[in-house]
Amino acid sequence: MHVIATDLPEVLVVEPKLFGDQRGFFLETYQLSRYVESGIVRPFVQDNLSRSSYGVLRGLHLQNPVTQGKLVTVLRGRVLDVAVDVRIGSPTFGRHVAVELNDENRRQLWVPRGFAHGFVVLSETVDFFYKCDNAYSPKDEVSVRWDDPAIGIDWGISNPSLSAKDAAAPLLADVKNLPVYGQV
Repeated sequence: MHVIATDLPEVLVVEPKLFGDQRGFFLETYQLSRYVESGIVRPFVQDNLSRSSYGVLRGLHLQNPVTQGKLVTVLRGRVLDVAVDVRIGSPTFGRHVAVELNDENRRQLWVPRGFAHGFVVLSETVDFFYKCDNAYSPKDEVSVRWDDPAIGIDWGISNPSLSAKDAAAPLLADVKNLPVYGQV
């Protein structure tokens, strides 16, 4: 596997090694020791799969104080995937990384604890897979507005389909329950 650093040092792009021929392909989507060597050290305790259609935007989401890191990938389709540093006191607070994940590049994105996460679907449909290092905790859910001008994400789509919760999410400056840098 090949690990690519991003502009946010904790956020990593992982390119698993793909073995293919005329019959199809094989790739190892996770192997503990390789990921630990790359800095993704927490064990995964929950897997999630979502299916969405073109133009659906999910995010920006995180959990606090019960935080959650995510290793995400696309099984089928194409998304723009985004991680935003929302840790109070972080030198990269409010900055984001955007990476295309699709069923051809087979990339994964490591979204560490303390980062908000979201994606927008760029294909007809997408099957999106998450490996999480902590269980989902509804009472700790935090949302940040997807189009916050202070973050400045170019989602590549003008009128996304949003859940009521995501449409009503506050701007980052108005979120009261954010994680603290060095404590996640």
